[in-house]
Amino acid sequence: MSEEITNKQEMPEQLSDILLVLDKEKMKIQAVKSIDENGKMETVDPTKKNQNQFMRVDKSGDFFSNFFSNFFSQLKNPTNFSFFKVPAPIAVEKAQEMQKQVNKPTPEGEKVMKEHEVKIEPQQDKKQENQNNMATTQTTPEASEYRYKPEQIDWDTMKNLGLSKEYLEKRNLLDPLLRGYKTNELLPIGVNFGGSVLRTDARLSLQQAEDGNVIVAMHGIKKEPNLHFEFFGHKFTDEDKKNLLETGNMGRVVNLTNSKTGELMPSIISIDRLTNDVIALRTDFIKIPDEIKGVKLNDEQKQTLMEGKPLKLDGMISTKGTEFSATVQFNADKRYVEFLFDRNNSNRQTQSNGQTQNNQQSQPQEAPKTFRGKELTDEQHKDFKAGQTVYIDGLKDKKGQPYQGYITFNKDTGKTGFEFPNQYKERVKPTEAHKTQTAVNSEGKTNEATKNINEPLKSGQQNPKNKQQQEQQEKPKAPTKSKGVKR
Repeated sequence: MSEEITNKQEMPEQLSDILLVLDKEKMKIQAVKSIDENGKMETVDPTKKNQNQFMRVDKSGDFFSNFFSNFFSQLKNPTNFSFFKVPAPIAVEKAQEMQKQVNKPTPEGEKVMKEHEVKIEPQQDKKQENQNNMATTQTTPEASEYRYKPEQIDWDTMKNLGLSKEYLEKRNLLDPLLRGYKTNELLPIGVNFGGSVLRTDARLSLQQAEDGNVIVAMHGIKKEPNLHFEFFGHKFTDEDKKNLLETGNMGRVVNLTNSKTGELMPSIISIDRLTNDVIALRTDFIKIPDEIKGVKLNDEQKQTLMEGKPLKLDGMISTKGTEFSATVQFNADKRYVEFLFDRNNSNRQTQSNGQTQNNQQSQPQEAPKTFRGKELTDEQHKDFKAGQTVYIDGLKDKKGQPYQGYITFNKDTGKTGFEFPNQYKERVKPTEAHKTQTAVNSEGKTNEATKNINEPLKSGQQNPKNKQQQEQQEKPKAPTKSKGVKR
């Protein structure tokens, strides 16, 4: 792979450091997981199985200093602990090495401990003074800390691109940039070359150059993902290409090679669906939630997602309160578990079942006698079966609350359509033929041609519909007798 192609590829995000802690009472090395609002620290055993739970801290010196100062000021009984910062790839090994030193001290082990120990500055040990200010501070660097500051951005360059601080703030795009992420939408960019202006759409991100300056990176739209060349030493297989093009995710973990250091980087790969860029994310940065849409994940399901594989989940609850099933998968570009909607698979399934569906549709469908557990009356079922819209009451949702609406049966598809009253009334406007029916039955008005008929007017009715109603209409209505006082 040429150096030119390598430079155009996006390097998977560099590893953060892991915070290890020595509990001086238990004399045990653990990995820090979090700290709660009461100042109690959560820890986990420093094993490979628990790696996705380790608290990760940015390598940047200023970033770490600010973070640890906040963290330490919230900690309950801070003098009971000693802290160590170690690189994520060797966190488990270093934890084991430190535990050996705790169990059986040696000069060599003491040197390792001092090398990685986090020194507590005097001004950091002011817990009581800062406790109130820090009570609501989030402890995870992803939520509480920014990778960059607004004053680090070259706003003259932004101006040349047709962008400003006010514009980015108004569209809520500055915050993700300062946190180290790409904008979550495409932006119109104009690059002035003096004699000409290039206009395009692109996502933006901030990156730190080797000289320490913060530069603006533009991620333009590609016609298609470049899967024909090696990607940090990984050659895409036919299966890889198929998965990436169909779902946007490769579906497995591969070892990518850092082109500068030769370090192997276990990563998952996805496609940026806005730009068609190939994006890699180191597995160290994968965070799997404990629960998705009401479904609690077990260890096996979490491991499946950690490995970048798709996972089918049943019994999830939507925001509308309905139960649904879907396939989920971790996306390297979005950095969270996403729902998959695979149109290609849906199309193949539709084609394979096409003949069956056509056969079913060619046969007349029988109208059901019940709808959502509510049995229709004979009269309702007769109209329903004939394709008329029927009002139905006494339905109950999953929480036992009553509701009502209008149902219509489609004989061609065999499906029942449902509309809530407000939807139905908004959609159905009375036609000229139905205005008389609406005026007489609903508004209490009188129609001269049907004023003596005792029954409600039927759909579209403007005149007597049969001989009996004709006789009622022609028969003069008896005058109302006055009810006087009998003497």
